[in-house]
Amino acid sequence: MNWDYLQPVKIHFGKGKVNDIKTIAADLGCKNGLLVADPFFFKSGLVQEIIKSADGAIVASFGELSPNPDVTEVDACAEVIRKNQIGFVVALGGGSSMDCAKAAASIALTGDSIRKYHGTGVAMPLAHLPLIAVPTTAGTGSEVTCVSVLSDHANGKKSPIVSDGFYPSVALIDPELTYTMPPKITAGTGIDVLCHAIEGFWSKGHQPICDACALHASELVFQYLYRAYENPTDEEAREKMCEASVIAGLAFTLPKTTASHACSFPLTNLLHIPHGEACGLTLDYFMRINCKGEEGARIEEFAKKLGFADANAMADEIYSLKEKMGLRTDLKDLELSEAQIGDLVRISRHPNLYNNPVDITDEQLDEMYHSMA
Repeated sequence: MNWDYLQPVKIHFGKGKVNDIKTIAADLGCKNGLLVADPFFFKSGLVQEIIKSADGAIVASFGELSPNPDVTEVDACAEVIRKNQIGFVVALGGGSSMDCAKAAASIALTGDSIRKYHGTGVAMPLAHLPLIAVPTTAGTGSEVTCVSVLSDHANGKKSPIVSDGFYPSVALIDPELTYTMPPKITAGTGIDVLCHAIEGFWSKGHQPICDACALHASELVFQYLYRAYENPTDEEAREKMCEASVIAGLAFTLPKTTASHACSFPLTNLLHIPHGEACGLTLDYFMRINCKGEEGARIEEFAKKLGFADANAMADEIYSLKEKMGLRTDLKDLELSEAQIGDLVRISRHPNLYNNPVDITDEQLDEMYHSMA
């Protein structure tokens, strides 16, 4: 087996780490920072607190973001970077702020729109401004990945851009920033962590270091996610879910995600189901398919190492976990038409689908969506 491993992101983990931005910027030799944050944090006052604690290192902010950031928002953020002669970028929030900041920190150094590189196959330029990523959810793992998932709502398109230039310089994981996450967000982002870990493990591009990360992250999710959901003030559970999130990010960034993420794109784009919940919706379904394929022995061993009798028992637990947390287990309430189901099947044939260890046919996708509808 031949494999390579790369992880250029410096990780700082611990309570209060968000207050280290000024020091980290100085260590990077950077000035004139831009803080890119989800709109909620402007209202909550966290943006203002972080700018104050940065003591002049951050000179501008950008919060014109939607939950699934649009290419127009990336272009607008890049223009703020150019006009203010920004020297580094801080991304605060969930995947939305990080996806936008990654793309803007690169595209700002060109005269291009991000549309040139979104779903076109044109490679992103590698030059980029230094990025400090500060997650506020235990979910996306985006703080350690080279992926930016963007939408082009005008053209009905959502897809990832992958570029080595998107790796943040530093990831600051401060569990205290996740204490105020409501249960619904805790559930959705937490199941996304599990998808990252499991999909990274069974991806065609899997390799030993990422496999080990996947196992560790999955174990933490099964042990702590429901605790964090049920009791938002459980600090140990919050910290362990933050650990799971960043470790799962390490697990999937090189192997890439597979069928569940491929299906999540139309589920989010067409039906407006939140990303993590959309990924989790099909995870147990693909678990049952993949454990019967050529990689079945690996998947069965993975399940047993996590304490399950077999992969099907693990799939049962995933379904039960979603049910207990109020996440979707079907699409029945949406009363989908045959045309809508057809669109789901068609758009699920996304590049990530071809990373799946078992080749997924349109007939299988059609059967899955009909069973959910």
